Amino acid sequence: MKNKVNLSKYNQSWYRRGKPTVIILLWWFIQGTIFRYSIHNMYTWRNQLLRLFGARIGMGVKIRASAKFTYPWKVSIGNNSWIGDNVEFYSLDNIDIGNNCVVSQNTYLCTGSHEIEDPYFGLVTKPINIKDGAWVASDVFVHPGVIINEMAVVAARSTVLKEIPMNEIHAGTPTKFVKKRFKDGEI
Repeated sequence: MKNKVNLSKYNQSWYRRGKPTVIILLWWFIQGTIFRYSIHNMYTWRNQLLRLFGARIGMGVKIRASAKFTYPWKVSIGNNSWIGDNVEFYSLDNIDIGNNCVVSQNTYLCTGSHEIEDPYFGLVTKPINIKDGAWVASDVFVHPGVIINEMAVVAARSTVLKEIPMNEIHAGTPTKFVKKRFKDGEI
C-alpha cells in the first residue's frame, strides 16, 4: 500500500492557545524554574502561580512541584483536590477537576490528539472532566473527551477511552468495570 500520510500539509491555524505567545513562553519558563523547583510543601505558592496565569484553583488544593500544565488558563481544579508528582495536564482544551479529587502520580490528562484517518494529521481537541470525589490512580492515561463521574475510581496503569460512570471502579487497557466503589446507601 502506498503511504498516504503527508505531514507537510499539517495545518492547525484554526487552533487558539488562549494567550499571546509571550505569555505562553513566560509560563513555560516559570513552570520550568520557580514552579518546578519549589519546596515540597509550597502548595499555596504553586497555586498562586497557576492563578496568576489564569488557572482556576480552589481552596486547599495540593499540587506537586513536578506537575506540568501546558496552558494553565484552560485548567480548573476544585477545593481540596490533590495533584500528584509528574501529572501532565496536556491542556489544549479545558481540563476541569472537581472538589475532593485525587489525580495520582504520572497520570497523563490528554485533551489533544490527531484525526487518525486524515492523511494530513489534523489536530483534534476535546475537554476532560473529572467530577467531585473521583480518584485517578497512578500512571493512568485519560483520552480526550472523557468524563470521569462523581466518586469513580480509575485503577493504576489504566487507559480511559470513554466515560466512567458515577461510583464505579474501572481498570485495565481499555478500562472495564470492576465493581461499585461504595455500597448503595453509603453515599
